[in-house]
Amino acid sequence: MPTVRSVIDAGLTHLSGGRFVMGAEDRRRDERPAHSVRIAPFRAAERPITNAQYAEFVKCVGAAPPPFWSQDGFRIPGAPVVGVSWHDAVAYCTWLSEQTGIHVRLPTEAEREFAARGGLDGADWPQATQDWPEDAIRAEVAAAEHPHIPLDACRNGFGLYCMADNVHEWCSDWYDRSFYAASPEFAPTGPQAGTRRASRGGSWRHRIKFTRVSARSSLSPAYRYNDYGFRVYADAE
Repeated sequence: MPTVRSVIDAGLTHLSGGRFVMGAEDRRRDERPAHSVRIAPFRAAERPITNAQYAEFVKCVGAAPPPFWSQDGFRIPGAPVVGVSWHDAVAYCTWLSEQTGIHVRLPTEAEREFAARGGLDGADWPQATQDWPEDAIRAEVAAAEHPHIPLDACRNGFGLYCMADNVHEWCSDWYDRSFYAASPEFAPTGPQAGTRRASRGGSWRHRIKFTRVSARSSLSPAYRYNDYGFRVYADAE
């Protein structure tokens, strides 16, 4: 069954959760204050949802294809799908959950940051070296002019690919630049309402391709940009 294969290909990895320091005291204002957060165990896909996986959804439900598939660099089967709104990403999660019996969803910002850190609390990058973005192996990423097929060089300590590069990934939370000052300690899910949804990760389109794991971004949930994609998450089994 193609949809079952999609979940298997996504490679849901069990993460133990627990307590970690979210944010960064000496970085951008919306990353402050750094604060202790505790989250339950969960699962995260090894890779962002690909064009090939999203094509199964488009075919099955008759959804509109992403607007950038008409361009060569944006329809590579193994590269992340982009041009997907937050609403599109949620619809995909709902469809995949129904097809497989595995309840998949978008992550909270807290889950996404925990996953991106790869076990390195307080680190800026998914690997424990400050020169991580400048590593010669990642030259292909730095030169990218479209989303790339995930590389082993971009894998973190949890075995997750492209947590600080490639495409922005939608989160479930509404975005509030001041939310950290009022964030609850256990399993924060963001504010109750807003106008923009939170996102995390780097972007092939930016001049600087790599983004720190605590850095936050956001976008209107209806927008479809050529550097916005998503990956699926799930509660622990």
